[in-house]
Amino acid sequence: MRGGLLLFLALSTCASGTAQSLEQVLSRLSEEAEAFRLAAPNLLAREKLVQRSVRPGKRFRPRIGNAALEPPKPQYRTREVISEYGFASFREAPGAIHEFRQVISVDNRGIATPEKARQSLTAGLRSEDDRLKKQLLETFEKYGLKGAVTDFGQVILLFTRRRLTDYSFAWESVARLGPDRARILYFRQTGGTASLEIFGSRRAVREPLQGEIWLRMTDWLPLRVTLKVDRKNGDAVVRDEATVDYVTTPQGNLAPVSVTYRETAGGSVVVENLFQYSDFRAFQANAEVKFSGEGKQ
Repeated sequence: MRGGLLLFLALSTCASGTAQSLEQVLSRLSEEAEAFRLAAPNLLAREKLVQRSVRPGKRFRPRIGNAALEPPKPQYRTREVISEYGFASFREAPGAIHEFRQVISVDNRGIATPEKARQSLTAGLRSEDDRLKKQLLETFEKYGLKGAVTDFGQVILLFTRRRLTDYSFAWESVARLGPDRARILYFRQTGGTASLEIFGSRRAVREPLQGEIWLRMTDWLPLRVTLKVDRKNGDAVVRDEATVDYVTTPQGNLAPVSVTYRETAGGSVVVENLFQYSDFRAFQANAEVKFSGEGKQ
């Protein structure tokens, strides 16, 4: 009887400690989200996007023998886009931060010099005219990217203090990410209006978000956020999955270092986008754009 009582007390103490730790961790997470919100408009980086997507269906050709019994395998095409990358808000919606890009090259074909792309991007980001920002989005879209997902770099902003109540949280396992041990925190959206924006198809996925937050155990710094959304497309179930990894830049700010996004249908990959970020820089808008903290990750 006494052993059972001690076990009960131990479990109660553990549960109480976990609840307290979760509260502290969520407070730390929201602080990092708020710091990102303040720093992001002054952050520039180089973005490399490699996209693998299913080719459009070709003209039907009859198959014979065993080949006719197997479903046709999807054929993929690969695109590579290098861009200057940054964050800004539209004047009509100053509370929402979005990603913007100015393309340098597409499939190794030069579009603009890095200096010219940087100038065009910073001019658009700092402009009070939302038309320039919308033009940046439209220019990126015209390169024929299929189902590219925007606004993943700032996914940490899902967890600002005022939005924490939109989610339920639960501890999961411990794992290693690079040199760091991380505690994984599962979340599921229970309220709010957060959604995924699918670029090119001009649609938003309105299903509840769910995923994981990987937190460095030494200081609870967020290292990774994963998202998963299932949605219906006719009779088929389509899954959108993303993994966003974060690093601390030379300027001391949290920033995305990679994003992996996959859209699957029927177990097959329809679109895969691999984003990588480097050469983080901070700039200030005075009489002319000045860059500081040159560095690479």
